[in-house]
Amino acid sequence: MKRILTRMMVGLLAFNLAACSKQGPEAALHPGAASTHDKISIGLAIPSLNSPFFVELRDSAVAEAGKQGINLIAVDAQDDSAKQQASVEDLIQKRVSVILLTPTDSRAVANVVKEATSKGIKVVSLDRRVDGAEVSAHIASDNVAGGEMAGKYLLEKLGGKGRIVELEGILGTSTARERGQGFHQAVDKKGEVKLLAKQSADFNRAKGLAVMENIIQGNKDIQGVFAHNDEMALGAVKAIQAAGLKNVAVVGFDATPDAVAAVKAGEMSATVQQQPALIGQYGVQTAKKLIDGQAVSKLIPVPLNLIQK
Repeated sequence: MKRILTRMMVGLLAFNLAACSKQGPEAALHPGAASTHDKISIGLAIPSLNSPFFVELRDSAVAEAGKQGINLIAVDAQDDSAKQQASVEDLIQKRVSVILLTPTDSRAVANVVKEATSKGIKVVSLDRRVDGAEVSAHIASDNVAGGEMAGKYLLEKLGGKGRIVELEGILGTSTARERGQGFHQAVDKKGEVKLLAKQSADFNRAKGLAVMENIIQGNKDIQGVFAHNDEMALGAVKAIQAAGLKNVAVVGFDATPDAVAAVKAGEMSATVQQQPALIGQYGVQTAKKLIDGQAVSKLIPVPLNLIQK
């Protein structure tokens, strides 16, 4: 009898172990618990974490994803369009449900966006538009209106006349194109306004410094500067200070913490606040709606403000 009971117990133990092995190790340890692999994943592809703007956007998106119970995979292109395309392809291979994308180059990402959507992955563009491919939604401030706001403020600051410089962002991005468009809507055809120089500094502080230094060498009489983002504006401020120029009104765009501090200190005149934290938050919320099968607006606007001393 003892032998029979022993055999029955061994058989029962073997049956239980086999059942656990079919459910996987997590199920064996936590019966009835969902595997972490079941968690919904979305991707976030941004141009560069060297920019405080995109750091704030990323951090906000990560926080909102945590609230929504979503796994967020963030990739940094380091301002390299080829690297961004490869990163988005990797997100496609990971089978994320939605890709939130700020293009390094608005046209260069078109093919990889088409690839994602052909495989049933929704794409939402943040801040910068995608040119040449359809996305489910675009979340951004009105960059044309922001550029015009900066131009009008600069004109008011200079009394409607003066010699000005424009530092452009990365050529090929919708952000640079739209901010420049709005700025020129405000300042072009103003008879007493002269655009001394218009040059790209790639949204980068060090390049903003170098480009502004070169411009100053040939043009000492500068009254105003509009930079397509705060990083370039802050670089321009350093060049202006080093050259000993006085009373130059510098206007940036994004209202990063460094730029707001510079405005308060009187080093910059103003910056257009675009609220990247809201863009990141709205991005994740929109992704969740798409995953749940809800309808979303094609254009989701984020309000603008002007920060001045």
